[in-house]
Amino acid sequence: MLFRFGTPAWEIAIRTAIVYLAILFGLRLFGKRQLGQMSTGDLVMILLIANAVQNAMVGPDVSLSGGLVAAAVLLVMNFAVVRLLGLTPLGERLLEGGPTLLVKDGALVPHGLRHEGLAPEEVETAIREHGIADVGGVRAAYLEPDGTISVIPIDVQPMRGRRRVKRVRQFRRGSG
Repeated sequence: MLFRFGTPAWEIAIRTAIVYLAILFGLRLFGKRQLGQMSTGDLVMILLIANAVQNAMVGPDVSLSGGLVAAAVLLVMNFAVVRLLGLTPLGERLLEGGPTLLVKDGALVPHGLRHEGLAPEEVETAIREHGIADVGGVRAAYLEPDGTISVIPIDVQPMRGRRRVKRVRQFRRGSG
């Protein structure tokens, strides 16, 4: 029974592909917040989901071959989805989503917080982790597609491109 299929390989492949797409869609619906830092509850949820969908993928098959087919389909599906959707900006946006504005000009953006299911305290913590005392010191803060919060302080001076180019030219002349 080690290498004999209890369920046809094609059925395992189809089941696994459907489960992959369903979980991908579900994670996309849950939002970026779930992709940031994983809590103990998040880990438990992932383990339970993995256990719950195992039978949906391989059915009654308990063979090594069945498990290897399911694993191969998951790897191929992930590679294909990332490659195909990542080729275009629209595909990447569908797969990953875009950044969500959480703070604008020193004030929290309630719609952004609600949309991502974030409490103001979570954003304030991220702001302090960036070395800014409070929301009032933030020009903009975004929840990025990878679940991290990026913060742009109010007092950041814009870079002056001309001065930088001039320095680069001087460096090239001196070294070339």
